[in-house]
Amino acid sequence: MSGDTGGPARAAAPHAPVAVVGAGPVGLTAALVLARSGVPVTLLESRRELATESRASTFHPATLDLLDELDVAAALRRQGRTVDRVQWRDLDGRVHAELDYSLLAGHTAHPYRLHVEQARLTPLLLAELAATGLADVWFGATVVGAEDTGDGVRLRTEDAAGRGTVTRHPYVVAADGARSRLRALAGLPGTAEEYPDYALRVVTGTPLDELLPGLAPLAYVRDPRASFSALGMPDHWRLIFRIPRGVAREEVLAPGAVRARVERALPGAAGRAVRVDDAHTYRLARFLLPRYRAGRVLFAGDAAHLTSTAGGMNMNCGLHDAVETGRALAAVLREGGSGGTRLGSTLDAALDAALDAALERRRSVVETAVIPRSEARTAGLDSAAELPARLAALRRTAADPAAATDYLLKASLLDVAPRPLKGDAHADLVPQAHR
Repeated sequence: MSGDTGGPARAAAPHAPVAVVGAGPVGLTAALVLARSGVPVTLLESRRELATESRASTFHPATLDLLDELDVAAALRRQGRTVDRVQWRDLDGRVHAELDYSLLAGHTAHPYRLHVEQARLTPLLLAELAATGLADVWFGATVVGAEDTGDGVRLRTEDAAGRGTVTRHPYVVAADGARSRLRALAGLPGTAEEYPDYALRVVTGTPLDELLPGLAPLAYVRDPRASFSALGMPDHWRLIFRIPRGVAREEVLAPGAVRARVERALPGAAGRAVRVDDAHTYRLARFLLPRYRAGRVLFAGDAAHLTSTAGGMNMNCGLHDAVETGRALAAVLREGGSGGTRLGSTLDAALDAALDAALERRRSVVETAVIPRSEARTAGLDSAAELPARLAALRRTAADPAAATDYLLKASLLDVAPRPLKGDAHADLVPQAHR
């Protein structure tokens, strides 16, 4: 890998064993897992501060278990809305099926889903990271060059004034998002395949559950007349519609069109004003790196994969990436010397294989679970002919506790997520020969 842009640079700074690029939820989680394991980290973020815009907002039980281990789950829950059931209903308010998250008791310490903006999580992670005393956090630091030297990575960053700094690290974790600069510098493929539709998100501060009796904070409206998702947040509701790609965004976002769509979607609230506070679109695409590693650079989160936003699986999977990658990398550095000195130019083969195995597990989860499950959530939504059979299957699932539990386990990625650690935090990560 080589991507040095040239130009003046400050002298090479003392390096931490790991540089994490990107201070979103995935990068901050990876950095915190490493620091809690005793590994010093340098966190590089091109923005001048943490992102605050509206993005992902769903945290699954498996993710909350892992965030609890990092001491941020309780504080996050206090800011969010706890969701104890998932509901399918029609436009007239008739409930097709409903599943209760209490079925997951015994499988997780958090048998519920949490709705809260990801921007509420990142300050909590940053505070915990700072408290470790093992993190050097650089905001306004854009990575413009990366060279794999065999025994590490030489990173070149620039600040807003164009002043450069060179650092060297045995490893780099690339958590720099869907437009990953490190992925481009490594020459890896980065073109996503767009789905045949995109999403319209309408935000309203109107308490829809007060207007529509029995509306669950996680509701999927499935009706031949219209299908959409309704998510109850702590202080607003989100309505998510799928729009065919051929329909112009300008047409969809016209205030009159948004108002008409909301009124069609909420006939039970007829005559009651439903305020439209915001409406915006975002694209839906799938992408999966062929390998989550380029030498000493490891990829996680949106830098490694994208899929449909249905069910919130992609962001939760990214946090799982961060935990498993952080654990595996911490084990390698612990066994190889925290400064990476023992590893030198030749990686210990068993440790290297353990790291590769962890990364391949994460990739396999996306390929075999996240992508097919998220796509199944929206398959056939526009087909009135398929709808009766799909609703009948949901009713059968809801009527069978074992089937309902299995559905929730898979929808929450509990069957493929890293498990919370007990006892020796690294015992199951280090190859037998090194124990």
